[in-house]
Amino acid sequence: MDARALAAAFELSALSPDFYDDPYPTFAALRAHDPVHQLKDGSWFLTRYDDVMTVYRSPDASSDKKVEFLPKYGPSPLYEHHTGSLVFNDPPLHTRVRRLIMGAVNQRAINRIEPDVTALVQRLLDQMQARMARDGRIDLVEDFAAAIPVEVIGNLLAIPHADRGPLRGWSLAILGALEPVLSDERRRAGNQAVSDFSAYLEQLIAERRRHPGNPEEDVLTRLIQGEADGEKLSLNELIQNCIFLLNAGHETTSNTIGNGIVSLMAHPEQLARLRQDLSLINPAIEEMLRFESPVQLNNRRMLKPITLGGKTLPAGSLITLAIGAANRDGEPFPDPDRFDIGRKPNRQLAFGHGDHACVGMNVARMEARVAIKAFLERFPVIEAGGERVRDRRVRFRGYQSIPLIVGA
Repeated sequence: MDARALAAAFELSALSPDFYDDPYPTFAALRAHDPVHQLKDGSWFLTRYDDVMTVYRSPDASSDKKVEFLPKYGPSPLYEHHTGSLVFNDPPLHTRVRRLIMGAVNQRAINRIEPDVTALVQRLLDQMQARMARDGRIDLVEDFAAAIPVEVIGNLLAIPHADRGPLRGWSLAILGALEPVLSDERRRAGNQAVSDFSAYLEQLIAERRRHPGNPEEDVLTRLIQGEADGEKLSLNELIQNCIFLLNAGHETTSNTIGNGIVSLMAHPEQLARLRQDLSLINPAIEEMLRFESPVQLNNRRMLKPITLGGKTLPAGSLITLAIGAANRDGEPFPDPDRFDIGRKPNRQLAFGHGDHACVGMNVARMEARVAIKAFLERFPVIEAGGERVRDRRVRFRGYQSIPLIVGA
């Protein structure tokens, strides 16, 4: 199929298996031939950087998902969660919750928790060395990338270590239900995960009310105590935004670490360049985020008409922002399919933009920087240890398994 036909036929509800492996040729076809693409359900799919930025900057682009999600989920735990959290709300709830959370993940807080993240990473590396000696290979996702954010968010919420076992599974089930096409299995798993996590958090919140932590370090205590003017979140708001914190922190960080190391392995000249000069780690993380964006899609609903690419989208239009496509647009990113750890400028959109930019993006950056730098320092030899298993989701891009052989 030529590029024009590929763009014309594109449907989020009918993706080919090849798309999950490599969506970028399809995104390039859409950018070239139909960048403001209308899907069969009447919604719109944007692939150009400037169009995505225009929507992000628009005061008339709503993040409230009640209209979109009620037909998808019906009255259900998933609907209650996805319409009650920070990420899928507009002011005033978004403003209140974001302000509370930002105070606990500002730069001072990041500086405070970085030594703990460094110690966690070193413990995981020690365990991987032992597993390598025992089994002859490791799994980058299971043994490293997925373990880091669960522990960090667990620490931020002061969740007891003994209770953290189900957290990753709950997160994967809830986020899996955000896929454009929702299977009955994913719906059941997502609803069960919200119910189970909510029941656990209700007990944790009650305990934290009786025994508050330090609000400078404990995000849950901070959310419970509310703002200085006395405004506090309801129990349901507390529950849904704690679930959101785990989900957002887990998915972005885990995928950034996994995608980033796979990208380095696929571009050995860039891996050698980074090993030779680890001061490039910060721009390298930004390029990893651009090249294989951990979150590929975002959504908005227009409260007023908007004109994009010569087309006027009416009020009420549902818009999918293809972050992964915008981050491969050659207009802001010359030679966009080239992986360049020194790329400058690099105004990638992996964390969104504006008032709804990811609240924990600098925590995620710090985790990825500490993890990837330490991984490269510990293991001069990194080789494939088997076939990688890609996560077959379109909204999130990452791997379920990355077998590796590593050594000194």
